[in-house]
Amino acid sequence: MREVVIVDAVRSPIGRRNGGLSRMHSNELLGDVLVGLLERSNLTGEEVDHVVGGCVLQLGMQAANVTRNAWLSAGLPLEVPAATVNAQCGSSQEALLMAHAQIAGGLADIAIACGVEVMSRIPLGSNAPPDGPYGNPRGGRYASVHEPTIQFEGADRIAERWNLGRDELDRFAKTSQDRAARAWDQNRFGTQIVPVEAPAVDDRGATVGFETLIRDEGIRPTTIEGLAGLRSIQSARVPAGRHTAGNSSQVSDGASAVLLMSREKADELGLPVRARIVDSVLVGSDPVLMLTGPIPATAKILDWTGLALADLDIVEINEAFASVVCAWVKEFGADTDRVNVNGGAIALGHPVGATGTILITKALYELERSGGRYGLITMCCGGGLGTATIIERLRPEV
Repeated sequence: MREVVIVDAVRSPIGRRNGGLSRMHSNELLGDVLVGLLERSNLTGEEVDHVVGGCVLQLGMQAANVTRNAWLSAGLPLEVPAATVNAQCGSSQEALLMAHAQIAGGLADIAIACGVEVMSRIPLGSNAPPDGPYGNPRGGRYASVHEPTIQFEGADRIAERWNLGRDELDRFAKTSQDRAARAWDQNRFGTQIVPVEAPAVDDRGATVGFETLIRDEGIRPTTIEGLAGLRSIQSARVPAGRHTAGNSSQVSDGASAVLLMSREKADELGLPVRARIVDSVLVGSDPVLMLTGPIPATAKILDWTGLALADLDIVEINEAFASVVCAWVKEFGADTDRVNVNGGAIALGHPVGATGTILITKALYELERSGGRYGLITMCCGGGLGTATIIERLRPEV
């Protein structure tokens, strides 16, 4: 198979719920990021063979192949095909796996993996309302095979199984906020951000112009005492949860994109090769616990690549809930100084369809900043899936 390399990777700032990106159309948000990605490599778009995007809530403005619509909305060449995939929270990382496979297999020379989600306007669950006229996605025979749990319940069962108390989860959440704040103070994110022109509104909600957004909006001052005072997430299914709004991922808006090429094509175009894709996997995991997927995904990709956990300089694991990361750390005995070193979704946010390629982007830039070699990116996904990708930063002498 051909070597697949990363030429560039970018993301929008991550907007908080009902924040600066909440009034944007998904097509325009992703379209702006795609244009920004291409411009940085002096490409017009006609060089691209395929675009694969992730989106979870494919409803309304995100229906009907939002990746293709975003490409066209940006005025990019209509001859370039685009497809949208849904692997729940891992959608854009699965898009990267598919783009990787196309180039490795010789079906494409240049591909873009990307993702978008504007959760402020299309909230979680909106495409599967309870007792809606179109049925339950885990109804029918599903319930006779697997208990149809919800993510909050899965997260708390993970906390129980790995003996993770509320105090430990809150400490992890504070670390995420502290690390994200430090990253912005040290300008670790600035060069990966595509500035976005978003509508500005007055007190009555009327558009009065545009504002340029360049900074993640989810970071907030956090104390252990403040976290301890938050009410746990509760429902009929989760009567006494250990997770709160403070130690769970934020509802967010955002988009991201990664430019992939064969090594030969990058060399032909004279573009810098920043990293290579070592391997990618998508695995099935327990759909009842639902969110343990990073554990078997990590085990599988380490086995496939022959690498050990000690070989990894950084790990980006999505902070869907604090228990997901804490259980992974316990399972592997991982060095927490290498895990989510610039904060994760608890601090920055989790625009679900975009998060996979956001994490790829963060990993690439952190490897370059720190001089590391290997990075692991892994995510849990609703319904019991796990993603994992290992990238290798390529030094000038390689």
